[in-house]
Amino acid sequence: MSIWVLLQGFGLGASMIIPIGAQNAFVLNQGIKRNHHLTTATICSLLDTLFISLGIFGGGALLSSNETLLTCVTIGGILFLTFYGALSLSSALRSASAEEASTQVLTRGRRAVILGALAVTVLNPHMYLDTVVILGSIGGQFEGHDRIAFALGTIMASFVWFYTLSIGAAKLGPTLSQPKVKRGIDLAVAGMMFFIAFHLSQELWTKTLG
Repeated sequence: MSIWVLLQGFGLGASMIIPIGAQNAFVLNQGIKRNHHLTTATICSLLDTLFISLGIFGGGALLSSNETLLTCVTIGGILFLTFYGALSLSSALRSASAEEASTQVLTRGRRAVILGALAVTVLNPHMYLDTVVILGSIGGQFEGHDRIAFALGTIMASFVWFYTLSIGAAKLGPTLSQPKVKRGIDLAVAGMMFFIAFHLSQELWTKTLG
């Protein structure tokens, strides 16, 4: 097994995983709240492991050729991202007193957190394109032990990134939870979610007209 190929997989995996905004925003928010944040990081990492493995070991071509599946995922992603963006915007506009009064209500149980992590991962078409199709096509060029090394490198990148983001957000929670900072984060998350949803809508509309 080549260490160089493993490191190559780690670097490419990080470059694909880190920019996936919906996942990162969800993990960051759960870390700030210290609300099952390690569970969130684990779910996102395990799902990435699944999709990366599918892509590298043969599933990328199948997914990229299934237009119906990609369209369904895109529509689901648009709806979820819009809903999550609206929640973040509502949180940003809420007054500090109302925020404190509703803290217990907004705190999610483990089941809700797991479902949220599943949604931001499975309903994100960019995740499929980046981890399954792109990483799958690159990893599929390797043979034998090198392919395994590449897959391990990309999977390691996912675990390192999500746990670092989650634990880092939890450590900085007191600072990031200050009303003005939290409002800024909520506005940024809402803007990111709406932007991604709008971009996906444009892609879907273009594909439909085409």
